[in-house]
Amino acid sequence: MSEKFDFIVIGAGPNGLAIAAYLTRAGQKVLLLEKRIEEGGGLMTEQVTLPEYYHNTHALYMMMVDQAPIYSDFEFESRWNVRHVFPDLQVTLPTRDGRALCFYRDVEKTCKSIAEFSSRDAEAYRKMHHLYAQMMDQILGPQTYVPMDPAPLMAAKAYASELGRELAELTEKTPLEIVTEMYEHEVVRAAMLYMCTHWGLDYSQSGVSYMVPIYLNRMVNYRLTCGGSHRVSNALYKSVFANGGEIRQSVRVKRIQIENGVASGVLLEDGREFHAEKAVVSTLNPHQTFLDYVGTENLDADFVAMIKGYMWEKSSMNNVHLALDDLPNFKAASVNPDVNQSLTYILGVESVKEVTDYYDAILDNRMPERSVMTCSFPSVHDSYQAPRGKSTAYLSQVVPYDLQPEGKEHWYDRDFKKTRTAEMIDLLAQYTTNINDRTILKSYMTTPVDIENKFATMAKGGFKHGAYHPLQMGYLRPNQDCSQYRTPIKNLYVGGASVAPGGMIIWGPGYNCANALADDYGIEKWWSQPENVRKAIERGYV
Repeated sequence: MSEKFDFIVIGAGPNGLAIAAYLTRAGQKVLLLEKRIEEGGGLMTEQVTLPEYYHNTHALYMMMVDQAPIYSDFEFESRWNVRHVFPDLQVTLPTRDGRALCFYRDVEKTCKSIAEFSSRDAEAYRKMHHLYAQMMDQILGPQTYVPMDPAPLMAAKAYASELGRELAELTEKTPLEIVTEMYEHEVVRAAMLYMCTHWGLDYSQSGVSYMVPIYLNRMVNYRLTCGGSHRVSNALYKSVFANGGEIRQSVRVKRIQIENGVASGVLLEDGREFHAEKAVVSTLNPHQTFLDYVGTENLDADFVAMIKGYMWEKSSMNNVHLALDDLPNFKAASVNPDVNQSLTYILGVESVKEVTDYYDAILDNRMPERSVMTCSFPSVHDSYQAPRGKSTAYLSQVVPYDLQPEGKEHWYDRDFKKTRTAEMIDLLAQYTTNINDRTILKSYMTTPVDIENKFATMAKGGFKHGAYHPLQMGYLRPNQDCSQYRTPIKNLYVGGASVAPGGMIIWGPGYNCANALADDYGIEKWWSQPENVRKAIERGYV
């Protein structure tokens, strides 16, 4: 006899946990299934180098703490003691001649730093900062926590206001056009363009550049989770249990059971069955959900073709985690002492061409000739993550998954990984005074194939669960039949990062899916509509 639940949620990553947490607190009987031994998905904090050095081995930057309703709905800070650090200096681009371009939370501090390179660009940034903050707070942030409208309706809403029209005009440009039209100095342009492309935007792709204001606004709004990123998922995990939910880890799903076109439960590989009285919810990617677990025999041919045509990301991440015997000291700190307290650093680019050449190589599945990366030292901002006087480092480089000519298997090559680690450390050493063999106690690398192997939803090492492309964003993510969190299979819902609005620990898919489930099954919501969403609806923005 199979166990019965109201809802069965597949995948205990951030969105799966969010869905389960909202539903259990609403009095629903929920089962959450997770393949890995531990919940949290990319919200991982691990001791992968030495004892007492805590590394955030996937997600590090929390970019929507001030926007996502989940933080207040679940009282993360007051009930679960989940706190965040919000460093004053957010992003620094050190130059090869010892200067530094600094982006602070404070717009005037940022403008002062930019003025050292170009007074015109300083004024351009001031205008951009205020405009993009308006777009984020009034339109883009609220849009994250409501279902996406079809493109014609979104366009009609956009062109009904001046702010919406400006955003629509940006969307039709490429990130490269936006940056080069706005700024004149190559170092400033390089920083802006890199902060767009690092998170997966194609610098030459139009149609999705509404993401540019998001990324350039968020670049001065990043938080770190005190104690490590896993504290966030752990709070939701506790909430699910506190409200009577069940989580089964180390389980492998064999099938989503379909009876007469209706999702009725889940069958595990070990033979156990679980019955869903109301719905099955998948937070996996479209191939897993529909091709592997639903089965093409239960789907229309046209829908199967759409799923098979879903596009994966063209790039992934190659990360190196370091245990250091010292606190980092950047050469540029001799000019501006703030530099050593920056949350993020961009290393290796000082011109638009260096950025575009780098990404052209990646799109061609080649390792770029010049090393470029971001890095962070989380323990500088949260002392828990390393012993006193020592530090952790997170080096992150955008790379191709399917390396040519060797193929993805080359990422398993020990000598290649050793060389890659050395190259990334060498780049960091060029900008610092004390990163060397003496201070590096231990290193640990994760590659695109490691990401895919560890998190099966992240096909080809894609941390957003699918490309950010005009044909699969917004109402089309993952396609028009599923972007509202419902699917062609009755009682089967989707709520992972492959669904609108996308990935990056923004909580939108899970939050919106929980709302859809509550609406469809008559569940009384204990949570209220966020104030910024309410205002956006009143203004006609969403």
